[in-house]
Amino acid sequence: MPSARTGPPFHMTEMIEAEPALAERILMRLAAPEGAASSLADTIRATARAGKPIIVVGCGTSEHGALAVAAILRDANRSAGLPSSPGTGGSPLAVQALEGALEPILGGPGAVVIGISHEGGTWATNRALSAARDAGATVAIITAASESPGGSVANIVISTEEMDGSWCHTVGYLSPIIAAAAIGAHVARSAIDPMVVSALLAASLSEATTKAVSAMAGELHDADRLLVVGSGSDRVAARELTLKIEEGTHLPAAMRDLETLLHGHLAGVDARTGLVLILTDPVARGARTARGLDVLRACRELGLRTGVITTPIVAEEIDPTLTPAGRILIPEAPELPDPVASLIGTAIPLQRLTERMAIARGINPDPIRRDDPRYLAAADAAG
Repeated sequence: MPSARTGPPFHMTEMIEAEPALAERILMRLAAPEGAASSLADTIRATARAGKPIIVVGCGTSEHGALAVAAILRDANRSAGLPSSPGTGGSPLAVQALEGALEPILGGPGAVVIGISHEGGTWATNRALSAARDAGATVAIITAASESPGGSVANIVISTEEMDGSWCHTVGYLSPIIAAAAIGAHVARSAIDPMVVSALLAASLSEATTKAVSAMAGELHDADRLLVVGSGSDRVAARELTLKIEEGTHLPAAMRDLETLLHGHLAGVDARTGLVLILTDPVARGARTARGLDVLRACRELGLRTGVITTPIVAEEIDPTLTPAGRILIPEAPELPDPVASLIGTAIPLQRLTERMAIARGINPDPIRRDDPRYLAAADAAG
């Protein structure tokens, strides 16, 4: 079990604990029928009806935010009877910012391109937005810094107004998810109850969940490396947990899609490998759970340190011997759209697991190793 930390809390800790109230504030600000979120929703609806591209771009944590935003907007389109199948014109999709910026045409006339950038200064994201604007697309940005370079490029600025206090971004991950929930509600002509969202987040700060997170961190912190596995909306959370583990704990980590792991990647694991399976998406739950159980059974044969982040309903199907590193349970939230419930429900658990593993490893997660001159020099060399 990780030992108790003494002294001032990490900024990461403070940010995580503030997230339920933060989410409520963002949702209330973006609910205005004449506000920027509503304006972007109108643009999305018109673009989708015309079958034009709806593209979301970002880098790093904001790339995972872009994946989450695209998933939430696809679901909103589906609820509104608009295009929502991947590959269909008018169905939102996420593109890594640099890859989008390098396209000859990004979006084009009649398209909408949405950037996710917490501080609004990521050069690749801003380059993609500038390319989209030059190509004739409507450009939007979801950011905490409306006066940033990214904000100056956009036609529509969705300002979350909530700045992170740690480079190991927690608010920077959750904020665009919350903003997307608000925008999606405008698209679908529905509503998101801020109290339901804040309660879902607060549940992950409970004593029981804290004990479960600490226990899992105690089992995983000294592994040689960590694999994180997910399917559906949980693929986004799996990617973000992978990045957080590497940034915040300095432990090598990799993300695998659920079926990809079973397609040969078990050859690279052994008893020194930790694995976290995220299994919360209610869409096609039976099929995802069945394959998730196959992963856990295979890991048991190989002696992996395996834990799961899931819901109580799914947990009932998992034999305790399949999760020696424990399980973190998040509540079901049927009042919320499926991807919103999964992405919000997993946000704090993945962040707190990172924080507790960092404590156990004696690491401050805030600077993402920029406090080491070698890594600072490497960051400078990378531009």
